[in-house]
Amino acid sequence: PPDVITFAGNGEPTLHPDFEAIIDDTLALRNRHCPTAKVSVLSNATQIGREDVRRALLRVDNNLLKLDSAFDETVRLINNPAGNYTVARTVELMKLFEGRLIVQTMFLRGMCNGRRVDNTTEREVAAWLDLVREIAPRQVMVYSLDRDTPCPTLEKVPKEELQAIARRVEQAGIPCTAA
Repeated sequence: PPDVITFAGNGEPTLHPDFEAIIDDTLALRNRHCPTAKVSVLSNATQIGREDVRRALLRVDNNLLKLDSAFDETVRLINNPAGNYTVARTVELMKLFEGRLIVQTMFLRGMCNGRRVDNTTEREVAAWLDLVREIAPRQVMVYSLDRDTPCPTLEKVPKEELQAIARRVEQAGIPCTAA
């Protein structure tokens, strides 16, 4: 049997209009056929304003929600979110999970569309860490690029830098992994 059943991929799983029902069906099937398997959802957190999405995410074992910067401008450069995305609103919605979430952050730097992007600066990391403390997740995962991006000039952050960021999160009393 599988160890984990993960919703992820090339797109945002919570965009599906029947996401909550899909999670309910998945949990029922998991409970019947492989009760030791965990159910995980990797999400960019853009849909957590929907109550049905929050309810579904709170029922899975691991909901991993993205927060790549404390600054709207940096998030727009890294993630290019559609609609009226703001970091402040996302943080307020993440706080509704009352610690029952994992914050996932990708650190990178380089040039994209003629603009410099770097969420590893002291200003970026300190502001992000303040938000992580405010959200108070059960865990944080930090990582860097692992595959090709639309901007080939973006750079992967060395593991040592990721580990230094992870130590700062752990000093705040939140478990953190660096990959």
